[in-house]
Amino acid sequence: MLMQARVNYHRVNDERPAYYIDADGVTGKIIAPEHEVAQVHVRDVRTGEADVRFASDSIAFVRNPSQIVEFDEDESWRGIYDAELTQFLKEQIDAKEVLIFDHTVRVDDPDSGRQPARNVHSDYSPEGAHQRLRDIVGEHQAENWKAGHFAFINLWRPVKHPITSAPLGFVLPKSVATKDWRLIDLIYPDRIGQIMGLVANSAHLWVYNSHMTPDEVAYFNIYDNMGQPSIAHSALDVVDGKHDTRPRMSIESRTLVRY
Repeated sequence: MLMQARVNYHRVNDERPAYYIDADGVTGKIIAPEHEVAQVHVRDVRTGEADVRFASDSIAFVRNPSQIVEFDEDESWRGIYDAELTQFLKEQIDAKEVLIFDHTVRVDDPDSGRQPARNVHSDYSPEGAHQRLRDIVGEHQAENWKAGHFAFINLWRPVKHPITSAPLGFVLPKSVATKDWRLIDLIYPDRIGQIMGLVANSAHLWVYNSHMTPDEVAYFNIYDNMGQPSIAHSALDVVDGKHDTRPRMSIESRTLVRY
């Protein structure tokens, strides 16, 4: 039986929407554009309702226990965890070089400065990805990376306990039309970024992996200069999920890889 969930799609309008991050100088304050709330049916990979592979679907779920169980703000864990993720990507996708440039711990709590992202999106537009490449490796090295095959890949893991609320859902790229994507600005106090948002389409095929544990990882493509599709994703608000009492805790790691 397919799960039902609510998601926030982006609206079709004449003006480019924007998120204002750390708005009014308040860390964690986000002013969001108006969304279109929709109810979707989601297939569960764990129960066999869907079968996904990274090469064909831009998303995969793998058991991959970590030595790290507490992701404290001092980031004393980062050296070990980065080494684990680097080895993981070299084994899973045959990456030749891995640069891990960001970790975000999210807690589904109103008092959290970083809550789960509840809008259907992918993290970079092509322009945004190339700008991020330059930010990370510099103008000169960016040209070298662009001459070959590079990609941005996210790795997502539950923290402390299995996910029982706000699981992360994905829209399979094969079900997304080009017209479904639209550019979204991220306006920070010191810079402007750009992501891709998705508008509603009844053809979208949603998947997730139920009750993911801290020993499991989802890894998914958010930009590839050789054309592997970016995958839209969002936290899911499960319909009739009244039994879900523990707030979701997760860590999302952004990586730049060279094949």
